[in-house]
Formats: sequence, C-alpha cells, structure tokens
Amino acid sequence: MLKKVLVSAIVIILIIGGAGGYWAYHNLYQANVDLGDKKSTVIYIPTGSTFEDVVRILGENNLLKNRSSFEWLAEKKKYKNAVKPGKYRILAKMSNNALVNLLRAGIQEPIKINFNGLHTIDQLMVRVGRRIEADSTMLIEAAHDDSYLSRYGFNTETIQCMFIPDTYEFFWNTSVDQFFDRMAKEYKKVWTDERKQKAKKIGFSQTETCILASIVQSEQCCDNEEKKIIAGLYINRLKADMPLQSDPTVIFAVGDFSIQRVSTEQTRIQSPYNTYFVKGLPPGPIAFVQQSSLDAVLNYDKNDYIYMCAKEDLSGSHYFAKTYDQHCVYAKKYRNALNSKNIH
Repeated sequence: MLKKVLVSAIVIILIIGGAGGYWAYHNLYQANVDLGDKKSTVIYIPTGSTFEDVVRILGENNLLKNRSSFEWLAEKKKYKNAVKPGKYRILAKMSNNALVNLLRAGIQEPIKINFNGLHTIDQLMVRVGRRIEADSTMLIEAAHDDSYLSRYGFNTETIQCMFIPDTYEFFWNTSVDQFFDRMAKEYKKVWTDERKQKAKKIGFSQTETCILASIVQSEQCCDNEEKKIIAGLYINRLKADMPLQSDPTVIFAVGDFSIQRVSTEQTRIQSPYNTYFVKGLPPGPIAFVQQSSLDAVLNYDKNDYIYMCAKEDLSGSHYFAKTYDQHCVYAKKYRNALNSKNIH
C-alpha cells in the first residue's frame, strides 16, 4: 500500500513538474508577438517611460498574444525597473524572452539623417526633428540662440558651418544637446591639423573658409577642379577689395531657391548676404559645405581671373576672364541661351 502511495506521489510530482516546465518554456521561448502578415514593425518608447507605458505601447500596437506572460517574464528579468527609451524593431513571432532581452538591453535601430536638398539651418532642424525624439521647434530655437551656440564657438549667422554634409546615424531618443554635441564632434574631425594649417597659410579662419566655400559650392556643385578656379577668382576679388558679386548670395538673401535667373533688381536688395550690395564675405555660409568645397578653398587655384560666367550650354560649367570686355562676350552668350529657353 505504501509503495502504491509513493509511486502515485512521484507520478503526480512528475506531472506537475512537467506542466510547470512546459508553462515556463511556453512563457519564455514560444512566439508571443503577432504581426499578422508583417515581418517586423517599429515601436517608439519615449524618454521617461515606465514599464506600464511600455505595456501600453505594445498593447496599442496589438503586438502581444499574451500580455500576462510578457509581464511575468519582464518582472523575473528585472526589466520593469530598467526601461530604456528608443526606437525598437520588433520581429514577427518573437518570444517573450527575445523581446524582453531586446528592450532591456536597449538594442535600438539607428536612424539616418542626411543633408540632401537642404539650404538653410531651419530646414535641417525640421528634418532632424522628424527623425529623432527632440522636437523641431526646440532644435530651431537652439540654432537661433547665440548664448547656446557660443559653447560651440558659433553664432546664429555662422552655426551652419558646424554641419558638414554626410549621412549620420543617430538613436531616436537623441536630445537637442546630444544632437548638437555630436555635430560639433563631427565638425572637429573634419578640421584636421592639416586643414587648419592651410587655412592659416591663406589668412582665413575656419569660419571664413567655410563661408567662401559655401559660395564656391553654390556656383559649382560637382566639378572639384573648377571649384578651385572659382575659389582663386573670389580670393582675387577679395584681395582687390572688389565685391564678390555672386548670384547665389543674392538668391540666399531673397530666400527663393527656385530662382534660375537673378535680376538686376534682385542684385540691389539690401542684405548683408547680397555680395553685389556689400564687399567682403557675408556674415555666414549660404549652404551646407561639403568637404570637397572646403578643400577647394584651402587649395585654391592661383590664377589672374576676375570674372566668371556660366556657359551657354547650361551644363553648370563656367567661362573665366581676366578682362571685363572678355567677360561681356561670355555674358552675352549666356543671356541669349536663357532667353532662348524662356528663363526669366
């Protein structure tokens, strides 16, 4: 009789142990994420979120088959008090164990930001604000706060110099300070000792180099050798105390980047950025300056050119001249080409 009782007890224990093991295995390793036909989805956990917020976010996105099993494992793995904000990619059929590990470790999916098609600092701040947690309004306010920008050695006119075009990776939960700190770090990487020495040799500060490079780049976006010629021409004008008379600076002053032909009336607009109106460099850059444009200024072509004019084939290349008479010949060709295409 005793033997039967012992055997029964052992069987019951094994059944209970097996059931408990299955239940634990199910909660740990069985798929608990349901995405329907999708292979993955993204969730955003804002800074300051609690575990309850995380559960709510998962619920609002209808991701969990069994919420209680997720909560049970999260407590066992001490995730409840270790919530990390960010952008997370959730895979279809993820187990509770994989999901908790992902969130607890803060393994975010980075986001990428580039400068393509942008002209102004406000445009960049709006784009960044759409990609990271920091609000675009806060970013714009920082970019127009001289006191804030002074920590980076810039002001509201020159801050655009700090943003060197490239594709950068950030985590979604990047703050305003973190964004500006990162871009300042990237700026310092670009300004190597070699580049600093070259700027010093031609008598330019880093900011002055950037401002002139922005004008050169706006005249010639792609041909790096022609950029050097244009840089040399503008340096000749600066040395001769002549106004730069750059059409892109007028376009920047007007604020209409769709302008294809600058009018005489527009060249008379009173703005510190209109280099027909004022001599010397404008107070800040008129574009986000590529490294190749910085190098074009730092390694400018030592020539005798004073005048330049776009070629009549509208290819983006230019004629260069040492005399005004020769420049007028080229300018007439260009005007005729614009007229023939009805560009006014």
